[in-house]
Amino acid sequence: MTACIVGWAHTPFGKLDAETVESLIVRVASEALEHAGLEAEDVDEVVLGHFNGGFSAQDFTASLVFQANDRFRFKPATRVENACATGSAAVHQAIKTIEAKRAKTVLVVGVEQMTRTPGPEIGNILLRCSYVPEDGETPGGFAGVFGKIAGTYFQRYGDQSDALAMIAAKNHKNGVDNPYAQMRKDLGFDFCRAESDKNPFVAGPLKRTDCSLVSDGAAALVLADTETALRMKRAVAFRATAHAQDFLPMSKRDIVQFEGCTEAWRRALAQAGIQLSDLSFVETHDCFTIAELIEYEAMGLTPRGQGAIAVKEGWTNRDGKLPVNPSGGLKAKGHPIGATGVSMHALSAMQLCEEAGGIQVKNPVLGGIFNMGGAAVANYVSVLERIK
Repeated sequence: MTACIVGWAHTPFGKLDAETVESLIVRVASEALEHAGLEAEDVDEVVLGHFNGGFSAQDFTASLVFQANDRFRFKPATRVENACATGSAAVHQAIKTIEAKRAKTVLVVGVEQMTRTPGPEIGNILLRCSYVPEDGETPGGFAGVFGKIAGTYFQRYGDQSDALAMIAAKNHKNGVDNPYAQMRKDLGFDFCRAESDKNPFVAGPLKRTDCSLVSDGAAALVLADTETALRMKRAVAFRATAHAQDFLPMSKRDIVQFEGCTEAWRRALAQAGIQLSDLSFVETHDCFTIAELIEYEAMGLTPRGQGAIAVKEGWTNRDGKLPVNPSGGLKAKGHPIGATGVSMHALSAMQLCEEAGGIQVKNPVLGGIFNMGGAAVANYVSVLERIK
C-alpha cells in the first residue's frame, strides 16, 4: 500500500453544452482539492487523462489544470492517453510517481467532451482505437468492432441476447440512483431485449441499449502516500494495481477470450493476496454489454462461455454475491473517454467510504475496478481498500 485516495470530485456526465474541456478540468480540480482539504501548493505533481483524438481543438491540455489555481505554476504536469483506459492510465501513472518517492501528493484529472462532435466523426475517432489496417473500414464504427465480437461469441456459445438485455437492464436500473449518471431511467428487460424504433440493431446482434453513451464529463482524485494519507480525513488504499497490454490487431488474439483482462485480474488478485470472491463489488468496463459478459469470464466469475449464468442468477445485481457496476456502469453513466477510469476509482472510493448514497452496496470492504482500452488491448485493474 504505497498510495491512497484522499479526495475526489465528479461532474454529472451527459451533454454539457455550457461546459468546455477547460471548465470541466478546472471544476473537478478545485473540488477535489477542497474535498481532500488541501491547497494547490500541497500538490507535488499533476496527471491529466484526456484521450481527445479530435474531439477538442485544444490538443495540448496538461497545463489546463493550472487554470484552476495560479499556484500550480511550475509543478510537473503530464497528459497521458491509452484509449478508453486513459483515466486509469493517469491514475496508475500517479501511483508510480508516489511509489518512486518523487511525490507525496498527486492530483489526477480525467476529462472528455464528445457531444459537440458530429455523430459520423465520433464514429471515425473511436474507430481509431482499433487496428486501423484491419478494422478501419468497419461499418458502424467501434460498435461494429464489438458487433463482430458479439457475433463470434454467439457463434461459439449460442445466442446470448437475453443475457445482454439483462446486463443492460441491470445497469440502467442501478443508474437511476446515481446523481452523476447521464441516463437515470430504468428501461427494464423487455425494452432492452426487443428490437424497436427506439432500440434498433446497431451492429451485428447489438442493439442501441447494448451500447454505452457518448458523453461529456470529468472526474478527479487526490492521491497521497500512505504516511501522508493516514494524517488526513479519509484514506482509500490501493491494495493492488495491474496493467496488461495486449496486441492491437484482433487477428493475433482469440477476441472472445479477453486474455489481457484475465492477466490483469490474475496479477492484481495475486498482488492483493485475495480471491475474486473476497471483493465486495466491481466496477467494470461495459462499453458494450458483450464486454461486460465476457469480462465475467475473464475475471474468473464463471467458466468460459458461461458468463450468462452470472447475470441470470442475479450474482451481479447490487444485492448479489458480487455486485457489478452498482454505479450503472458506462451503460447508464456515460463514457467520456478520458474521465471514465478516474470516475470508476472515485465512485469506488465513495462506496468504500460509504458515501455513495443511493448506489451504496452493503458493508463494502474491498472494491475491484477494471478499465479497458480498445477491444481488450489496454487492461487496467485496481483493488481498493479503505484504511481510514
